[in-house]
Amino acid sequence: MDRTILRDEDLLKLEKQVCFGLAVASRSVISAYKPVLDPLGLTHPQYLVMLALWDKGPMGARELSGHLHLDPGTLSPLVKRLEGAGLVAKTKNPADERAVVIQPTPKGQELRSKAMTVPREMMERLALSENDVLELRSILDRMIASGANAPKE
Repeated sequence: MDRTILRDEDLLKLEKQVCFGLAVASRSVISAYKPVLDPLGLTHPQYLVMLALWDKGPMGARELSGHLHLDPGTLSPLVKRLEGAGLVAKTKNPADERAVVIQPTPKGQELRSKAMTVPREMMERLALSENDVLELRSILDRMIASGANAPKE
């Protein structure tokens, strides 16, 4: 740690904590998505599920959980609500009768074209340039990888 940036007497200040900044930013950003996603009939977690399916195509629940970094117990109700809205369908996996494949329905695929405006609208709402987003994603990706590899005990 570079001591010229963070002095010892500042180490435990709330506003200096990365975890605090990330938590506040996360709540703020997710709440900013609400008015943008409401017209699409999606919550933020449902939007993430649809993004993964639009990007990666049909996949099993376990694979989808992995892409979203969610445990299956959290994913299941999201998929159930999307299925109820007619946006995704679950079908038996022909390779494994015990597993299901989740995929967008035609209605879910149609929603993708409406969702194309979301990223740029969010950049505008959050006053972020494309370069800001690229830089932020780079830092977040590094943090996610480091966190995944960090000892948990």
